Amino acid sequence: MIVLAMDTSNQPLSLAVMKDGAVMGEKLINIKRNHSLQAMSAVEELLGSLDLKPGALDRIVVAKGPGSYTGVRIGVTLAKTMAWSLKIPIVGVSSLLSLAWPGKYFDGVVVPLMNARRGNVYTGLYEYQDGWQTLEEDRNMAMSEWLTHLAEREENVLFTGADVEVFWEEIQSVLGERAYHVSTEEAFPSAAVMAKHAEGLPDEDAHGFVPNYIRLAEAESNWLKEQEKKNG
Repeated sequence: MIVLAMDTSNQPLSLAVMKDGAVMGEKLINIKRNHSLQAMSAVEELLGSLDLKPGALDRIVVAKGPGSYTGVRIGVTLAKTMAWSLKIPIVGVSSLLSLAWPGKYFDGVVVPLMNARRGNVYTGLYEYQDGWQTLEEDRNMAMSEWLTHLAEREENVLFTGADVEVFWEEIQSVLGERAYHVSTEEAFPSAAVMAKHAEGLPDEDAHGFVPNYIRLAEAESNWLKEQEKKNG
């Protein structure tokens, strides 16, 4: 089975092609640029470098969120379009679970982070025990509240993801020596890891696939507030 995996949920763009669970090729682009301008061409380049045509794909795995609203939408739209046109299944994996992979052998809990701006984060709580376990579902909340909650667990905490450095001083002020973070090399998402997470998940129909935004886009949220005001 040949699988194309893609993650556009945050600034890094990560792609991978897997064959029977082994990596055939990977591509990571970490520049601040709209993924709509590069995602499709990056997929074409990766497939081309492996002498593969899109028709050779058997499955598409995509980061379903949470993360950047625009980033998630671009990746999911591309994945759904390819899956529908090629008549192959699609599988969605949590963007946060994909970031948790460096914590596989960590003695404690794993907390992936994405900066949701204004002091908020996209985050979740995981641990690895004979497979990844979701201790608390992905969410969007104030970092200060999240840290207070984590402090009450009295466990070592490994923070993963490229946005950890934004909050590291705040993290240390609350958790002290119980806080750990991954290396720079481990902080980026890996589409290959995401494809491995998807191996045990059921196929989904491209038409009915729904991303997990968690939070409404700011424009949509403002529109709903305006409608509430008009309707009294």
